[in-house]
Amino acid sequence: MQRSTPVDPTKMGTGRAIAVLTSGGDAQGMNAAVRATVRVGIYTGAKVYFVHEVCTSKHTHIRNKELKGGTVIGSARCQDFRSKEGRAKAACNLVKLGITNLCVIGGDGSLTGANEFRNEWSELLQILLKEAKRSSHLNIVGMVGSIDNDFCGTDMTIGTDSALHRIMEVVDAITTTAQSHQRAFILEVMGRHCGYLALVTALACGADWVFIPEMPPDEGWEDHLCRRLTYQRSIGNRLNVIIVAEGALDRHGKPITCDIIKNLVTKKLSFDTRATILGHVQRGGTPSAFDRILGSRMGVEAVMALLEATPDTPACVVSLSGNMAVRLPLMECVQVTKEVTKAMAEGRFEEAVKLRGNNINIAILNVGAPCAGMNAAVRSAVRIGILQGHNMLAVHDGFDGLAHGTIEPMAWGYVGGWTGKGGSNLGTKRSLPASMIEEISLNIAKFNIHALVIIGGFEAFVGGLELVTAREKFEELCIPLVVIPATVSNNVPGSDFSIGADTALNTITTTCDRIKQSAAGTKRRVFIIETMGGYCGYLATMAGLAAGADAAYIYEDPFGIHDLETNVEHLLEKMKTTVKRGLILRNEKCNANYTTDFLFNLYSEEGKGVFDCRKNVLGHMQQGGTPTPFDRNFGTKMGAKAVLWLTDKLKECYRHGRIFANTPDSACVLGMKKRAMIFQPLFDLKEDTDFEHRIPKTEWWLKLRPILKILAKYKISLDTSETATMEHVIKKRGTV
Repeated sequence: MQRSTPVDPTKMGTGRAIAVLTSGGDAQGMNAAVRATVRVGIYTGAKVYFVHEVCTSKHTHIRNKELKGGTVIGSARCQDFRSKEGRAKAACNLVKLGITNLCVIGGDGSLTGANEFRNEWSELLQILLKEAKRSSHLNIVGMVGSIDNDFCGTDMTIGTDSALHRIMEVVDAITTTAQSHQRAFILEVMGRHCGYLALVTALACGADWVFIPEMPPDEGWEDHLCRRLTYQRSIGNRLNVIIVAEGALDRHGKPITCDIIKNLVTKKLSFDTRATILGHVQRGGTPSAFDRILGSRMGVEAVMALLEATPDTPACVVSLSGNMAVRLPLMECVQVTKEVTKAMAEGRFEEAVKLRGNNINIAILNVGAPCAGMNAAVRSAVRIGILQGHNMLAVHDGFDGLAHGTIEPMAWGYVGGWTGKGGSNLGTKRSLPASMIEEISLNIAKFNIHALVIIGGFEAFVGGLELVTAREKFEELCIPLVVIPATVSNNVPGSDFSIGADTALNTITTTCDRIKQSAAGTKRRVFIIETMGGYCGYLATMAGLAAGADAAYIYEDPFGIHDLETNVEHLLEKMKTTVKRGLILRNEKCNANYTTDFLFNLYSEEGKGVFDCRKNVLGHMQQGGTPTPFDRNFGTKMGAKAVLWLTDKLKECYRHGRIFANTPDSACVLGMKKRAMIFQPLFDLKEDTDFEHRIPKTEWWLKLRPILKILAKYKISLDTSETATMEHVIKKRGTV
């Protein structure tokens, strides 16, 4: 809730007791949520307990837990809790410890049970009247931990992104061997009532077909599927991939299983067919960087929600909306979630889904450094464009290719299999268009280009501005254009996220995990790691949050010798505890004088006799690798949305038989801002751009830096003025 007067966050929780539990199925990222809840709770002065052992939590219990999957405090589906006697016993345990704040991390069943527990609290206390004097009410905040992403009210549940990582690792491995043998592969993923994992997997791997519970196939799907597979083979594809959610049904409610599809394809087409059921491998492994950061952010917000709650505050769940943490009434979310299941059970599939050309030539080019996810965006833009009736043109080698005329048409099959490929298949260069505007304008006229999709980093943004500025002299440039941010640096104005940044972040986080593990048998060692990003400290900050770093040095947060001294002293004290490893991240251009070598020498000198140092410069490995599920999915959505926007804009700009666009809103950046993907005119973003350092002047993630330091156990202040307020789901979504 919003507060009218400033509150010292270090004293907010004084006298309060918070219990943390994980319930139901486990999900990767739960530990990051537990870690953040515990450390921020202790930071605010609250007393924090783990449920099960019911022992007072100490920092030493949770060190390095963000690296591990599952939940280190255990998770179970407790049958005793289903009865009032069992809930009375649970209430008794809480009352004895003076606990009136409960943080529950689990799925819809766990959160429903928690809310029922809260509603019964007064009644249960009548049973425990003698011990209930200081426990007159119970506050509950939930965080959704579920790999299925089946909880209404949040864009992503904790564990979903990690599950997608596991699935894509298997899909990528399978497609390699399947192509060698010309096979059809059927892959079953989890999702009893929710097809999210299956749908995103299908988008991310370019599957031929997907079956999900929310959208049963039409009658005669068997023949349609066989025609589709036959066509793919006829155009030279050696591999067919079919994704099936475990809860997939036909229009009559009959299950569609891997075996049914395998028998169909084998019998009708005589294809060599293999079926794979992934099962619980999807729940395993280390959590992704996204889940670690999501769990950490949700944990912080959960603590703030508990400490601000009053006896009249309804139980809430901390959710993700776009890039914003929001608080939603728990039972409204549960109600909508159950209505979805009910709609599906009653065959109202369109309702369940709702709850959850003109001979136009559009050219696509990649600009700047290559990054994972670029190809997914190109593939999506091309195929959506073709479906809209447009002719899609490939521009090779960025603005150079546009100037030199290395342009060719792209058919549907041109971009087949691009989603899972890293780098840029179109080729990309950093050259800007200002020096070759005349040549570019001539080729736009020669190839009759009506619109441009520019996918890239800061150079794409600046290049788009240069094209728009040149419209005054070159009428050929008066066409709609859209810039899609794609760079590991995440430094394009107008978007909270850039395609490719998630893949780079996972690469850094995985490397940090391995480096820390390499010192498992070595006492007292500090690692100093340099990340990419230019002047933008996004990668260093977020990797530090995901990997549990002790410090992350960046350009946007100036530091001096006194800060370095504080960090060294912090590590010296840390080495006296049971944790004898340190991790320091440094953004490559954070400071011209405090170089990576300087920091290495400083820490080595000051740590003599206490710890030794190692340094690593990660370099261009951060730009490589196959794209993560997030980047594949994000790139796919961005590419599709960009072309659909251009389609509408072209209709607006059609005048007297030709396209003419010269208004500011005809040249935009497509970006994720807070809670939605929006289009912002390039000119409007100039004021918020530091062109010298190639970064936006306002960067949302800087507000997460205090959390990084609190989780590393520094004594600092935390700005809690922008904690979320309670919102409603029912009114926003409408009745079902």
